Amino acid sequence: MNATAPAPRRAPAVSIQTAAPRPRRLAWALLLALAPALPGAAQEPPASVHPAQWPALKPPIPRDARLEARIQALLAKMSVEEKVGQIVQADINSATPEDVRKYHIGSVLAGGNSEPGGISEPGGNYAAPPQEWLDIADKFYKASMDDSDGKVAIPIIFGIDAVHGHNNLIGATLFPHNVGLGAMRNPALIRRIGEATAAEVRSTGMEWTFAPTLTVPRDDRWGRTYEGYSEDPRLVASYAAAAIEGLQGKLGSKQFLDGAHVIASAKHFLADGGTFEGRDQGDAKISEKQLREIHGAGYPPALKAGAQTVMASFSSWNGAKMHGNHALLTDVLKGRMGFDGFVVGDWNAHGQLTGCSNENCAAAFNAGVDMLMAPDSWRGYYDNALKQVNSGEISMARLDDAVTRILRVKLRLGLFEAGAPSQRPLGGKFEVLGSAEHRAIARQAVRESLVLLKNDAGVLPIAPRSRVLVLGDGADNVAKQSGGWTLNWQGTGLKPSDFPHAQSIWAGLREQIEAAGGHAELARDGKYADKPDVAIFVYGEDPYAEFQGDLRIATFRGSRNPELETLKRLKADGVPVVSVFLSGRPLWTNREINASDAFVAAWLPGSEGGGIADVLLRKADGKVQHDFKGKLSYSWPRTAVQVANVGDADYSPQFAFGYGLSYAKGGKVGALSEDPGTPDLDQRSMSFLARGALPRGWLLRVESQGKRSDAAKPPLASADGALAVTAVDYKAQEDAWRAEWKGQARLDLVADAPVELVRETNGDVQLLISLKADAVGAGEAYLTAQCGSKCEAKLPFGEILRGLPRGQWQRIGVPLKCVRTAGGDMGKLESPFGLQAPKGTVLVLHEVAYGTDADKVVECKRQ
Repeated sequence: MNATAPAPRRAPAVSIQTAAPRPRRLAWALLLALAPALPGAAQEPPASVHPAQWPALKPPIPRDARLEARIQALLAKMSVEEKVGQIVQADINSATPEDVRKYHIGSVLAGGNSEPGGISEPGGNYAAPPQEWLDIADKFYKASMDDSDGKVAIPIIFGIDAVHGHNNLIGATLFPHNVGLGAMRNPALIRRIGEATAAEVRSTGMEWTFAPTLTVPRDDRWGRTYEGYSEDPRLVASYAAAAIEGLQGKLGSKQFLDGAHVIASAKHFLADGGTFEGRDQGDAKISEKQLREIHGAGYPPALKAGAQTVMASFSSWNGAKMHGNHALLTDVLKGRMGFDGFVVGDWNAHGQLTGCSNENCAAAFNAGVDMLMAPDSWRGYYDNALKQVNSGEISMARLDDAVTRILRVKLRLGLFEAGAPSQRPLGGKFEVLGSAEHRAIARQAVRESLVLLKNDAGVLPIAPRSRVLVLGDGADNVAKQSGGWTLNWQGTGLKPSDFPHAQSIWAGLREQIEAAGGHAELARDGKYADKPDVAIFVYGEDPYAEFQGDLRIATFRGSRNPELETLKRLKADGVPVVSVFLSGRPLWTNREINASDAFVAAWLPGSEGGGIADVLLRKADGKVQHDFKGKLSYSWPRTAVQVANVGDADYSPQFAFGYGLSYAKGGKVGALSEDPGTPDLDQRSMSFLARGALPRGWLLRVESQGKRSDAAKPPLASADGALAVTAVDYKAQEDAWRAEWKGQARLDLVADAPVELVRETNGDVQLLISLKADAVGAGEAYLTAQCGSKCEAKLPFGEILRGLPRGQWQRIGVPLKCVRTAGGDMGKLESPFGLQAPKGTVLVLHEVAYGTDADKVVECKRQ
């Protein structure tokens, strides 16, 4: 790293100019090299595929001549426009029932942040009651069946990401995420979870879930690791059929695709869990044998169980995006493996193919994606696909094949005869949401998913008549124990009242301890008045989803480790401590394990926190209630940089696949090495805001009239409504923040520990701001940096903003020396970036970082 790079040419005061080429700092270049390829980047030719080496399967459902004849009769009546409509899937926040009627759209979905009314109220109501969901489902269905224009009535199919229960709905049962379910080794319980989920989904009018995930995560740094059952393909394969049967019903039975079941999606085809360095939407640089035997292991049993849809992966295989891989989607999946349902795309993933955009991509359809998930780009996609059919770029034979597959699934599900969602067997039966029966299933899953990593001192199980201190930010936090994909995509910004049928871990412990005559005390910070007999410390990862959870190294904490400090303080006080670790993956936690008397991997247990009390606490008579049954379905890393998996030649984890202690069969762990395997333990990033996420532990803060509100991510608004920040899509889902000022207010990115940028400032590095100015109000705006209660840099920014072209993305560079000149202490920046703007300003932020590669550089002057 060169701290004395040549200074850039300066522009006149308060002006903007195109930056001259300049040397880039090595660290910044490395960050760029580690970043996933941008959509539209050049791709390598696809690797060779040998279909004959893949499993040869036949369609598990015998061909029904009457059903096929009905499909052909429908095709004969349909216009090209109607057929194109069937291959389009739109999000309910971007399409209306009238759009469905007019364009004959084949499917709608509710994305992770979509809800009824969202199209008219952006940012909408994630807490919409079940009746609103059912009502909107009825409206979309009735629009699809309107044949007043002389067209064919084809019922729409409504999809949703019900991935750990009906997780978009307030009051639904939240099952443990798949990372925990894999630890159970219980396919029968997986089937029951699927059945319960299907019933809850059906009650609110949907009939399709984008589950189960059959990925085989091979790098725990991946932000979607918790969506996979295991790193071991054999375990994933053992669950695949049970998961499909639970959601769809058992093939050949009367329950198959009846009114109590839903269409399932086996996803993501293929190797989303095998990408290089665990990068979400990245590239799996592996052989065809590894692709087939590891990452393809779950698909044969899923297809044999009758899976009706398969979702294509965002990721690539040896440089070729899966959405454009004809050999795998068509020759292997549909040909060799006999899949006769339909392939659905992922969220605008087709737009990442070379030569494609979200609105225009014949390549993905021609490769074998039958239904394009074009949530907010559907209208443009429809128009272009229609042109491509008429021009011959998309053949009529390919269009008819896709529509045939879609109609086949809809007919098998009985949609043509089912009537409106509210009139179906479970429509409006909202009592199934969070029912006692379903919660009992979830509680059993929690109990069986817990893995005991250490119990050297025999502190577990705990006598409930003890004085028990419960501490940690996860103790009384259902949102944290549930993780991402909970009521919204990232699972953030939630409050206790959002979980009316749930029980936090603290509540479950208190209930049993007090019932037995013990004393339970909750103290988030672990401070107490009277010394407890034992402490239960609940902590771990904050909620995240997809790429926002990607890590550079697989460690829970870096050099700053407040949880470890708390553990050591309690140990010094002579208080035995049980760590209950919440996470979506195994992480290097040797320091925390050493400082704990017992350590439990609780994963992301969902709504039934009482299941943890069932295992940690004895009965009142001293007997064990439930023993630990969970066994690791992922290897636990020995170091922060270890990524070896079961089956690898260099396999040497801290705790191997299949490890798990119990009360009946204990074992001593002893002191673990605290060598992390790297001198750099911090999740370092030169980005303060990137891909819609802040560094771990940072906060977004909005302030107006002296009142502050904080959150890890949007949505967030000031108490008086003067400033609202919401997540929006730019290059990927929710990878940008939209800030709208309706009054005088400010936003700040607040670090979890002071940021030191002295060396970077001396080296002429810039604060880089990637933004789009949609509107700029009258009055002054300021760029700020906070460095303490009486330490602030404040640079005039209004003229700069007003000089930007409206609605166009710009990468603005502000020399860090300007921040220092304006009063910033570059050794202790508590908030390295802040903005104050006047009423009427609307800015969209994509990235805030430091480096030297700005498109335009500003010369700043002090206020």
